[in-house]
Amino acid sequence: MIFVTVGTHEQPFNRLVSYMDDLCRQKVLKETVVIQTGYSTYVPEYCQWSKLYPYEVMADYVKRARIIITHGGPSSFIMALQAGKVPIVVPRQKKFREHVNDHQVEFAKAVEARRRNIIVVEDIEELAKRIYSYEKIAGSMKTGLAGNNIKFNEEFEQLVSSILDRKAAGGTGE
Repeated sequence: MIFVTVGTHEQPFNRLVSYMDDLCRQKVLKETVVIQTGYSTYVPEYCQWSKLYPYEVMADYVKRARIIITHGGPSSFIMALQAGKVPIVVPRQKKFREHVNDHQVEFAKAVEARRRNIIVVEDIEELAKRIYSYEKIAGSMKTGLAGNNIKFNEEFEQLVSSILDRKAAGGTGE
């Protein structure tokens, strides 16, 4: 499943919603696509959708999705990162009247350059290619938050093992 969220900004993000619906119409995507359309005025015909989902429902979609595609709002792509996923971020752009300025483009590109844990797609025509090669691209990236959890767990496991080994050898473990 692919989960798409455009956030709750009051300007439509028809460019992303219609593009994803068109990929489904053309059967380029064979898996289920679920879209949170927000204030978009385009009504998908080939995807599951709702204007808004409760937080718990969105979190479940993020957890179950193979790919998460978000707008450039940090809350949306951080939710994907917290689930250990590499999101594809399609920032809203001023020239398409999707936002008042291009701060989403600037912010997403800065995060991509600095953290290397998101995939930014400015040109919507490139999105199908990123979806198609997602596993290869995402597999070479770090998810950031999940990586830190894994590292912490590994270090904690080593610490516990060393304490138990010392106790087994007759030490106090302290």
